Amino acid sequence: MADSPSVNVHTAMAGGRLLDDFSVEITAHHGEKVDLLRGRLRAGSRVFIALIAPGDARAQIDTARRLARAGFRPVPHLPARLVPSREALNERLEQLTGEAGVEEVLAIGGGLETQGPFPATIDLLRTGLIEAHGIRRVGFAGHPEGNPDITRAEGEEALLEALLAKQAYARENGLEAYLLTQFLFEAEAVAGWLAEIRRQGVELPLHVGVPGPATIKTLAKYALLCGIGASARMIRKQALNVSRLMSVSAPDELVDALERLKRASPQLGIEGVHFYPFGGFDRLFDWLAKRR
Repeated sequence: MADSPSVNVHTAMAGGRLLDDFSVEITAHHGEKVDLLRGRLRAGSRVFIALIAPGDARAQIDTARRLARAGFRPVPHLPARLVPSREALNERLEQLTGEAGVEEVLAIGGGLETQGPFPATIDLLRTGLIEAHGIRRVGFAGHPEGNPDITRAEGEEALLEALLAKQAYARENGLEAYLLTQFLFEAEAVAGWLAEIRRQGVELPLHVGVPGPATIKTLAKYALLCGIGASARMIRKQALNVSRLMSVSAPDELVDALERLKRASPQLGIEGVHFYPFGGFDRLFDWLAKRR
């Protein structure tokens, strides 16, 4: 694990294919999926563990422990707004590192009402507890298609200011940081957004959130739940065609476009992809086997 706090997109990993190194995601209550992953995912792969509700914290720790025992690298989500207190954060990090050997977390704001003293990711970071527990790699959320929860309250500039503040904190405190996006369906949003934040001084490498193969109906459900950009509107429009609802949509076009963007513009700092297995892990791994 690198300890250098400086990350420059001009020297970020540009070689290799986009799918050479990818991550996947499960929820805190899907610990039973670990056995399936063991049979189909390379040992040492990163598996992110989403935390959807405050009461899921213990389940997240248990799932992290199961993943570690199976030979994977657990990466738990730390939604700042769901942490009830500094003491609770300290205890959770102690358990994650002590019981599951966690070395990396995804620190995000979280989309729910603030439960404690951390309304934003930067507030959670500034406790110093992440690095105090020996964690040296941290992911932050990237929003190529915007985040209305923030922009409605604070304006568009707040997203950029938040990225710069988190990047500065990571550099000052020896954290290896990167950005990971919410799932999307079109590469154009990634290209334009990346070019702009690079001009504004954000140098953190990027991992793009990609929805795994799933029916149009399933993708439309998640787009309605989470998607707010043009690409989410695109998939919801497709769902209006009732005859297509149960047809399976695979992310070939998106992955191909991201691969071309990575090769043509290495200065943008695209490192890899993160899969959201909306259509199930079997469907995702079958598709990956055909792609690689």
